[in-house]
Amino acid sequence: MFPSGKSKQREWFLLFVLLMLALSIHSCNRNSEYPGFNRSPSGIHYRLNSLGEVHNSPVPGDYITVDLRYSTISDSVFFNARRKFRLEKPSYRGSVEECFAMMSVGDEADFIIDAYDFFTITLGSKLPQFFDESAPVKISANLLDIQNEEEYINEEEDFLVWIEDLNEYEQTKIRQFIQEKQIMAKPDSLGIYFVTLDKGTGKAIEAGDTVEIHYEGKFLNGEFFDSTRKRDEIFQFVYSQEWQVLEGLERAIGMMHEGERAVVILPSDQAFGKKGSSTGIIPPYTSLVFEVEVLSVK
Repeated sequence: MFPSGKSKQREWFLLFVLLMLALSIHSCNRNSEYPGFNRSPSGIHYRLNSLGEVHNSPVPGDYITVDLRYSTISDSVFFNARRKFRLEKPSYRGSVEECFAMMSVGDEADFIIDAYDFFTITLGSKLPQFFDESAPVKISANLLDIQNEEEYINEEEDFLVWIEDLNEYEQTKIRQFIQEKQIMAKPDSLGIYFVTLDKGTGKAIEAGDTVEIHYEGKFLNGEFFDSTRKRDEIFQFVYSQEWQVLEGLERAIGMMHEGERAVVILPSDQAFGKKGSSTGIIPPYTSLVFEVEVLSVK
């Protein structure tokens, strides 16, 4: 049988769509200097690596859960973690907020944006020393979940119903550890214990400083979960820059000087919280012990 008139029209329409898509992709690729990337009208270079099955995108005000990795253009990673946060309106053209708004749940994508604007405007910090002002930053993202404000609030309320018992159990375990180790230090207002081992005499740490440290992370039972010394790999980060270091650990490091060594005990709400680490190594509601040495402050 020969195709009907409607079938021919559909075939021609599909061919037209495919042709326009091919031309669009070719045009986008031509406008990006990075192989395999397209370029948005606002100047974001993007590459979709995996397409999710749910085609809904976040809007400002939504709460999104994202696996994030920040790296230099040469793929030197300086941040890698899962984060949940409220998506804000783009603070400028080509911002990271635009990147997230381009995604749907389940999408995995890479974005290349201006590093200077990202650090100084979005993160409110100085440009790290390992970037120059014209360098881009590469952001790899996997959008895991989107919640509107009502869904987010309901989740938090359900959580608060049973969190009190878990908090009491965790505090009991910390008190037992403190007594066993005969630690005389008192916790700060957030429940963080800080014990100086070797006093530092170098530069005090300030917002925007690039800090190099060695650390050893343990559970309260003494079992190691991470050690830069064992890996022979110094950890470098920009102090006060969001999403690089655990909140409680950054708070403690901010009290230190170059050359100082200290032990820090973090309750779970200052570490990986109710969900644990994205790798599964740190369980939910787990207190952690870090031995930290500040090697350099620049």
